[in-house]
Amino acid sequence: MGKKEIKCKYIFENDYNPLYVNGAQGGINPMGEIVVNFYMERTALPKSQTFGIDKGKIGKEISAVEPEDLNNSFVRFIQNGVIMNYQTAKEIHRWLGEHIKNLEKISKNNER
Repeated sequence: MGKKEIKCKYIFENDYNPLYVNGAQGGINPMGEIVVNFYMERTALPKSQTFGIDKGKIGKEISAVEPEDLNNSFVRFIQNGVIMNYQTAKEIHRWLGEHIKNLEKISKNNER
């Protein structure tokens, strides 16, 4: 009879550093795999701003910000992504669902 347990060892580089994400974009590729591109969404940053000098200190902004549409823009910075098959996607979906349920339980207990 075979063993009833198996040990899984995790291997990762010394510079392993998880990234923060607050969204994802993707879909199904021509091979029938699921592609997920994770992004971090934030407001756009100006390329430049010009300020006046008032009594030796930075004063008010005196010219338009570059780019002009800065106030109507945001950035979705895609730094990584994953490609997975159907079975892996289902397993990750199940795994995430379990953790979401645990967070909901913790949240409900903290409200009491």
